[in-house]
Amino acid sequence: MRAISKLVIFLFVLSTNFVCSQTIKPISKIEVLSKVLENNTTIKISKEGFNAAKADYKQTNAVFLPNITASHTGISTTNPLMAFGSKLNQGILTQNDFNPTLLNNPTQTQNFATKIEIQQPIFNLDGFYQRKAAKSKMEAMSLQTERTTDYLSFEVEKAYMQLQLAYKGVLVLEKALITANENKKLAENSFNQGYLQRADVLNVEIRVTEVKNQLQTAKSNVQNASNYLSFLMNDKNDVIYKPTDSLAVVGFNIDDKIISENRADIKAMQLASKAYEAMNKADKMAFLPRLNAFGSYEMYDNKLFQGSANGYLIGAQLSWDIFKGSKRFGKAQKSKAEFEKSKLEYNQYVSKSNLELNKVKRQLVDAKNRLDLTNLAVQQSKESLRIRKNRFKEGLEKTSDLLMAETQFAQKQLEYYQTIFEYNFTQTYLEFLTKE
Repeated sequence: MRAISKLVIFLFVLSTNFVCSQTIKPISKIEVLSKVLENNTTIKISKEGFNAAKADYKQTNAVFLPNITASHTGISTTNPLMAFGSKLNQGILTQNDFNPTLLNNPTQTQNFATKIEIQQPIFNLDGFYQRKAAKSKMEAMSLQTERTTDYLSFEVEKAYMQLQLAYKGVLVLEKALITANENKKLAENSFNQGYLQRADVLNVEIRVTEVKNQLQTAKSNVQNASNYLSFLMNDKNDVIYKPTDSLAVVGFNIDDKIISENRADIKAMQLASKAYEAMNKADKMAFLPRLNAFGSYEMYDNKLFQGSANGYLIGAQLSWDIFKGSKRFGKAQKSKAEFEKSKLEYNQYVSKSNLELNKVKRQLVDAKNRLDLTNLAVQQSKESLRIRKNRFKEGLEKTSDLLMAETQFAQKQLEYYQTIFEYNFTQTYLEFLTKE
């Protein structure tokens, strides 16, 4: 048992030293925002998504740029047709090669061909609409990246306010602990003078223990808020941050706040709908014929990487896939359904955003009312505690009444700071909803 007790004590001391060894680093909201915009992983992921969409768009350059290939092929054959054709391409046929015996049973013939081919699209309407769709998708991804950045800025505001609130909680409870210890001394003095019973002193001691537990939880909240800020900044260091900006009420006007169609995510949905529309048109244009030009330049020889004979070929091809087993009909119907779905989703998204805006406006009004009421409650509970503490010193107040007043004052302070947080957070969320 002694060994176990020593181990527990050792682990407690070790953990205490670890907590104490953590660096406390002052940090401003502007500094947090700058590091988040520079290092946040979510923003980087969003940018890579845009880069992928940009690469898809670049691939559609094949609609009007040529396709050029080069090859060098070597064969050795006794096939009558291949042997005769190879000599013909090399320009080395002689009168003797028309001998039926040699034609039917040629000797081993080698042929090396160097070939450069060019294919040039001329009229591919479906490809042009696919390119248009890819461009809309790329622009939509750019706006999504912008909205992701807006969201992370909003998240920084929220996380920083949570850190401010956590420190306010620590401050309130540290003062409450000082007050509780003072009341404990008063209770002990009164007990020693015979004015109080032992049960009253124990009640005061219980209150001191409760405040200590609450204070420890508040300090853990500081660590949690600091860890979340580190996560947002993609900082691997285990640091306890301390806000240089204090938690205070911020003024705000909500009268002219509306949901704008120029908001990045809403505009991105518009572009996504346009992309679906372009894809539907591309599927329809697939029923039309395609016109492509082609050409090649060829060099032949019976030796490797030589070209004693050459020739070229140019032409154009008009191709038309008349029927592909109703596959194209189904594809066109699917793209049309996706286009119609995207329009409905856009209207629903805008409607839901307006619904959220009205809700947040009401929440802001409610938070402002609570702010005034909780501020008044703090002043009243403070005065109540002062009166009861003076009466307790004179032996005119019960211990339970003093403890109740003390607890109420601490609670009202915490409620007040929580209301400030809610009020400021609601304003920040409203700005996020109405940002263009």
